[in-house]
Amino acid sequence: MRKSKGFRAGTRHLLRKRPREKGKMGLSKLLHQYEPGNRVVIKIESSIQKGMPHRRYYGKVGTVVEKRGRSYVISVSQGKVDKEIIVRPEHLVPYRV
Repeated sequence: MRKSKGFRAGTRHLLRKRPREKGKMGLSKLLHQYEPGNRVVIKIESSIQKGMPHRRYYGKVGTVVEKRGRSYVISVSQGKVDKEIIVRPEHLVPYRV
């Protein structure tokens, strides 16, 4: 049998939830407003598939470029290239220094 090459392939440990994280997520995470220029950390919420970024961006720090509908356009550097990805707020956490 061939190895699966799906969107979530190889994410068994990356996207799993710890026992105290299970259940519904808080509303404050959904309602948080990000302004262009804010820095955010991409932390994938595995229970919500809509607007989920690729796993290669998990844990990366990016900058909010604009709001597009309910989602945000995030600029993330990957090597020498800057990528712009569209992510919903469920998968974002404010960056704290």
